[in-house]
Amino acid sequence: MGFQTEFNSVCKFKSEQELYELLEYGRGKMVKKQFRVFPTGQKVIAYAPDNRAVAIVRIVASIAEINFQGEEVTQVEMELIRKLTDEESRVQTALAHEMFFGEQQQA
Repeated sequence: MGFQTEFNSVCKFKSEQELYELLEYGRGKMVKKQFRVFPTGQKVIAYAPDNRAVAIVRIVASIAEINFQGEEVTQVEMELIRKLTDEESRVQTALAHEMFFGEQQQA
């Protein structure tokens, strides 16, 4: 049993519904499988399920636990700082694809 570290500038949603709630209400949460460490208190870029940068959010809580089904999960609560402009989204999305989401090359 170990913790997987998330890169400190990435908060990727797997669910459109979780992202919608954040953008609509200004606060939201997402659930990730396995134990993960998120940078509580820091601002990060939030990405949609299609790897598109959409907003700047602040992580307000990160709770790792074993749920009633015996699965390791991490719940991440966040607040919306602001949505990205089209230009900011385009640049951040291109950078993230190159750094995180693109093909990983073997050395």
